[in-house]
Formats: sequence, C-alpha cells, structure tokens
Amino acid sequence: MTTAHDRTDVHTPVVAGLLLAAGGGRRLGGRPKALLPHRGRPLVEYAVGVLRGAGCEVVHVILGASADVVRERAELPGCVLVDNPEWAEGMGSSLRAGLASLAADPRGVDAALVLLVDQPGIGAEAVARVRAAYTSRDSLAAASYDGQRGHPVLFGAGHWAGIAELAVGDRGARDYLAAHRDAITPVDCSDVAEPYDIDTEADLAHLE
Repeated sequence: MTTAHDRTDVHTPVVAGLLLAAGGGRRLGGRPKALLPHRGRPLVEYAVGVLRGAGCEVVHVILGASADVVRERAELPGCVLVDNPEWAEGMGSSLRAGLASLAADPRGVDAALVLLVDQPGIGAEAVARVRAAYTSRDSLAAASYDGQRGHPVLFGAGHWAGIAELAVGDRGARDYLAAHRDAITPVDCSDVAEPYDIDTEADLAHLE
C-alpha cells in the first residue's frame, strides 16, 4: 500500500528568476546597463547573484544592447541567456521574450520572479520576500515601497499569456497589473530595499 509519504510525484513549485538586462543606457551615453561596474563586476552578475541568493535556482537573463559583449565579459554560469533583438522597442519586448523562454524551459517553471538589472538597491532579502508570496500558478505579487508598487514582481504561469499580449513598448506588465489590481499580493520591502533606477549619469553614484 502506498502512503502519502511514499509518493515521489509531488511537484515542488519552480519559481524562476527572470532578469531583464537588455537596456542600452541611452541616457548614460549608450553604455549597456548590464555592463555597468558594481562592486568590481558587471551589474548583470550582481543581479543574478541577488536572484540566486533569494532561492531562484532557475535564472533566465534577457540580453539586448551589446549582447555579445555581455556574454563575453560577464560570468553567468548556469543561466539561460536569451537575446532579444527587439530590445530597443522597450521593456515589453524583453518581458515577452523572457516569458516565452521560461515557458519552453524543460524544468517546468510555475512562476516568474521579474527583476530589473538597473535596480541594485533591491537585494536578495526583498526578492526572497516576494518569492515567498507564491501559492499557485495563478499567483500575482509585487514588492511595495511606501505603498507604491515596484519590483520584483511575481507572475504565476497562469498569467503569462495575458501579460505577453499586453506587454508593448516600455510599459512591460503595467497594463496587465492595472487590470488585475485586486489580485496582486503586495509585499512591503520598504525596510530592506531601495527601488532607485540607474538611468542617468547622476544615478551612477549609487554604484559601488
């Protein structure tokens, strides 16, 4: 007789890290954000480390601007690297590319935990909090900072098709999330992270 303790087919949910790192740094003189130096290494390496530190064993990284150079300079072992040739269209194209890549991952991904490469003030503790909000493939959760929604954002796989349909230009998942506002679990991260972006020369002061 087989008991519940004997069963080996119980699926452990796979919450994958999805790092959007395709930006060309237009306001930074065209320096790809993925390659900005932070703590002695490219920013993309730091961000992958944050996702790993938060418990994401599966990590997909979306590259765009200077993708070949990023592959050459950054050490990203174990990551699935996805080139987005349409990166200049905005974040929406990278999000679509990332969700498509996760959907094809043979490990059976149940949710995407989306992080932006240019937000180094968001560390593993905040990411782990949002990751812990996963309950099912219908989960939607987002970090909040002083009541304002920010990153990272968690998308259960049940939402991916709808998100991809609305992800255009630089809006990413904004329209989808607005339409499903009541379904989002807010996760306060104000005490452990700062959601600033590295967009301009002045913002480079945040890098170490």
